[in-house]
Amino acid sequence: MNSKISFQTINRSKLVDDVVIQLQKKISSGEMQHGEKIPTEPELMEQFGVGRSTIREAVRVLVHAGLLEKKQGFGTFLTSNSVIQEPLDHRLRRAEILEVYEARKMLELEIAKLAAERRDQDDLDQMHNHLATRSLALEKGDTQGYLNADIAFHLSIAVASKNAVIIDLYRTFSSVLLDASQKLTIVHSDHDPNTLFHESLYEAIKAGDGSAAAHWTMQNLDSTVAELKQFLNKE
Repeated sequence: MNSKISFQTINRSKLVDDVVIQLQKKISSGEMQHGEKIPTEPELMEQFGVGRSTIREAVRVLVHAGLLEKKQGFGTFLTSNSVIQEPLDHRLRRAEILEVYEARKMLELEIAKLAAERRDQDDLDQMHNHLATRSLALEKGDTQGYLNADIAFHLSIAVASKNAVIIDLYRTFSSVLLDASQKLTIVHSDHDPNTLFHESLYEAIKAGDGSAAAHWTMQNLDSTVAELKQFLNKE
């Protein structure tokens, strides 16, 4: 066991999620190696500053994900299998939201380029309709309608990529992003400065300009991430 590994004491809210996230980071960074025994329950309880039930539930989550395995009489170890068995939507839901947005950026940049190359008129009609619905919901102050239309717009771009794997991946991202947006409620009451980015993205895809589509995707996500960071810093 690596006795040099240390963890941060965490807040009392979302205890299990916070423990899982910190353990996951140690695993992902390589500080905890595959096949290595993790600290004992009492050690984890002391370092995290939480009770036994919280530690046991966090370990259960990671065992279910295929990252840890319990060996009766010996303790809990990192599995030697590097393949994560946890469904992607479960993994995304326990990730930090900024990490999800970083992954979203990489995915959407390629999606935008493919959509500009492969879109057809039906794809463009869907995008245009979702943009119109988004703007109308914003004017009415309909937060849920706004969020639904925003996600639907980006999903319609993924559909325009004509890549079934990408579409399925983005559907999974979309579900997590919608849940996160509902909790964060980062919505402007009467005006969204990102509307221009969305409209410009649509026009770039319509024109078949992959470079411009990627540019406006980057502008939109950079703006969203900056706003998200500002929101999280206020918590």
